[in-house]
Amino acid sequence: MQLALDYSNKCALNDTKRSLLLQIRMNLDDYKAGSFKEQYEYKSFTPSPVNHAWSWSDPRIDTLLSEANRRLGELNGLSLIVPDLDRFIRMHVVKEAQTSSRIEGTQTGMDEAVQDDPEEIAPEKRDDWQEVRNYIVAMNQAIRDLKELPLSNRLLCQTHATLLSGARGERKTPGEFRRSQNWIGGSSLKDAVFIPPHHDDLPLLLTDLEAFWHNESIHVPHLIRIAISHYQFETIHPFLDGNGRIGRLLITLYLVDKELLQHPCLYLSSHLEKNRTSYYDALSHVRTTNDLGHWLRFFLVAVIETAKQAIETFRAIFELRNRTSDLLASYGRAAPNATRIVDFLYQKPVTSSQELQSRLSLSRATCDRLITQLVQDCILKEITGRQRNRHFVFSEYYQLFLK
Repeated sequence: MQLALDYSNKCALNDTKRSLLLQIRMNLDDYKAGSFKEQYEYKSFTPSPVNHAWSWSDPRIDTLLSEANRRLGELNGLSLIVPDLDRFIRMHVVKEAQTSSRIEGTQTGMDEAVQDDPEEIAPEKRDDWQEVRNYIVAMNQAIRDLKELPLSNRLLCQTHATLLSGARGERKTPGEFRRSQNWIGGSSLKDAVFIPPHHDDLPLLLTDLEAFWHNESIHVPHLIRIAISHYQFETIHPFLDGNGRIGRLLITLYLVDKELLQHPCLYLSSHLEKNRTSYYDALSHVRTTNDLGHWLRFFLVAVIETAKQAIETFRAIFELRNRTSDLLASYGRAAPNATRIVDFLYQKPVTSSQELQSRLSLSRATCDRLITQLVQDCILKEITGRQRNRHFVFSEYYQLFLK
């Protein structure tokens, strides 16, 4: 952690270099992704700095950027009028954690990701489940920390420490930028698909990237900045483990930090997971062909499609909430407790009678009676087929997060 905290002071560019960088306006047609540096028995790839103005002549980028901004604005506006939005954000976070982790190879399903108790998870799946749970905690912590800290390498390191805490990556220096060479693909440096920059190059690269996030002397649209930043972060690969998950979380943190979103309600991992091969190919394509424009177009399409899906989900939630509230109003004296149960289900749509009794301080008789009524009214569905220790799902709501 101390290594990250010292970067801004120890590794800042001198005034002359900084002023020269700020004068650069990089046209995408002239962009060079970086260069290979000879190391002992291998070559690492050092990306070019990104903290300067950018321009392009491709009208497709302008069209996609306009559409992405429009969709993002629509999503942000809708998020501001949905009552009790934080209640529904929790499931967005769970889905993001599950899909972002699945990109990295975990096998945790959504039904498992929503569980809080490891005893509910099969022993052979608990390591995967723990990684997803860590992601949820890390994401929520990072969003809270943004209220006190700027988006920074320090914040990413803190988030990384939480992400790897107690999981399989806990020996991969949680919360610290790497001090050794890593690689992507293959079993060693000799057969690696890609070798990121040497760890000695990280200070200048990470300082440049952080400066790019906050450089008000250049006029680069925010969605272009975060698209370039995500590519640059994944190319630098600054941690020994967890780079993909932190890099994707960086996207949401940037949008919230720059107030393009008032609430953390846009997560790209579902789209990226569905298009995993294209996602990795788009990142690799930049390094091999210098075609950053291809990556920008891919990223903007991901924003557009994800925002459209999020808008559709929020509208469906709003409609479901109104219908369910009208139905619960007919429960008479039982309506307040039934409403409390459903409000809890919006945050955790898979539950049991025992959990509801504990979380909501309800008697067993009251809880079982209300569950029976909610099942009859098709709000809840029993999913275990057992007579004891049964679990129920708020099915219509839960299905919205499986698309």
